[in-house]
Amino acid sequence: MSLLTSLARLRALDEGIAQPIATVRHVHLSARPMVFIPLKLSGEAAAPLAAVLGTERDRPHLLVVTQPRNRDLRFAWAAELAGLLLPYIEGFLAATETVERRNADPYERALDAPQLVLPNPAGVAFTRLLGRSTRFRRADGPYPVPASVPLLGRWLTYFGERAAFPGSSLMPAVTEELGRHWASGQSGLEDANLAAQLGWITEGPSDDAEDPLIWPPAGPATDPGFDAEVLAPAIESGSAERVTEALRTQLEPTWRLMWRAIDLLAGLPEGASVAQRWEHDRGSFSGMAAQLAEGAPPQARRDGAVAAASRLARLERAQAAYEVQRAYDDPLVMAEHRLTGEAFAGEVVETDPEHAEGEGRSRKLRPLVVIKTDDPVRLAPGTALGTPQRRAQGAQLVSARDGLVTLKITKGMGRGRTPAPGSVPEVGERVCYTSLTDDFQGSAALPEAEATPWTHGGPPREYEPGDEDAREEWS
Repeated sequence: MSLLTSLARLRALDEGIAQPIATVRHVHLSARPMVFIPLKLSGEAAAPLAAVLGTERDRPHLLVVTQPRNRDLRFAWAAELAGLLLPYIEGFLAATETVERRNADPYERALDAPQLVLPNPAGVAFTRLLGRSTRFRRADGPYPVPASVPLLGRWLTYFGERAAFPGSSLMPAVTEELGRHWASGQSGLEDANLAAQLGWITEGPSDDAEDPLIWPPAGPATDPGFDAEVLAPAIESGSAERVTEALRTQLEPTWRLMWRAIDLLAGLPEGASVAQRWEHDRGSFSGMAAQLAEGAPPQARRDGAVAAASRLARLERAQAAYEVQRAYDDPLVMAEHRLTGEAFAGEVVETDPEHAEGEGRSRKLRPLVVIKTDDPVRLAPGTALGTPQRRAQGAQLVSARDGLVTLKITKGMGRGRTPAPGSVPEVGERVCYTSLTDDFQGSAALPEAEATPWTHGGPPREYEPGDEDAREEWS
């Protein structure tokens, strides 16, 4: 937890209301999100119990497994879920745009993409397990399932994997997103309680928010008291109506909370970089759809060594880019870096727009800017700098002493012999510069999968899904 977030939590505790730690929204919100609240059977890793989902707040769809240990009923439930989710997902594939790429063939990208909104990270993890438990199933064989079930599993696996990608908005967890924008007066663990977290943000803490009889857990686990006193007797009675009504009481309150949370997030203006990250999501979604159309096999249970290393490199780069983008979009996030000395803000007190280095053809325009700041500057001379005010601009720290920082601008001034208008800050302008830039060093070159060294298991065998892949504890 950062210093400013810790201070915000203390202030929230003192004032009895959550404090904003962001000025803009750092997650994309779909115009038509699919709210998805799953519940699982207690004591089982991925045994579905019920779910409520839908794209309209006044039209929730409740799906229930009335006998959760009955395998046929579980897969019938999965088929029902597929009947609602697959049309929603596939509905975004019709409208596309052609995207040109340098040194690569153009491809078709969906103009929009589906968004599954879940209550919490535990729900995301359960959804990923549900995908793994269904994507290897077959419509023929000893235990046939409807053809839509394995397709649903592949999509749920994809969304679960994409949820781990920093900055992705395809399957956000509401408690995480609220925690990125508001600091409550409770711990991060307590923020996993959606009712309590929303209470801090909207009206202050309340004992009612932690009462499972008023606000049941947001899943996927149910309250132990409910399991023992209500659910177990309902299941043992054999009454489908009784089980359905019991689970409805657990899901409807969370359904209302989810839409309140979406409204809260929608009330914040969208950050400047959110649209770019959503483009990447749309490209990824389109790529997954293309794989399915081409008949690619289901995602393997485990990545090979090269695939795992490549995935890790992508995740690390995405995390670094996400942190930079959030800081550039949001002064409150940038303030964290100002405290650590990685960024500074101040007023321009002197400029030399015509300053250049070198002679003749090697002459390069390098305007100098002097900034007066009260921030601690813990950066070495020569450090590359960027600025949120001029995102295409690059600069380099020359010196920092006695509250005066001198830097030279190295790019983003146009191609002329003099700087383009507005490319050099003017005296009196307030600016912010930081060592956080998106000029990341590329990841190390990885061998082809066929060249995997023996130390990492050697070349992987060509993956072919088998019956063993479909064996799961709950299946």
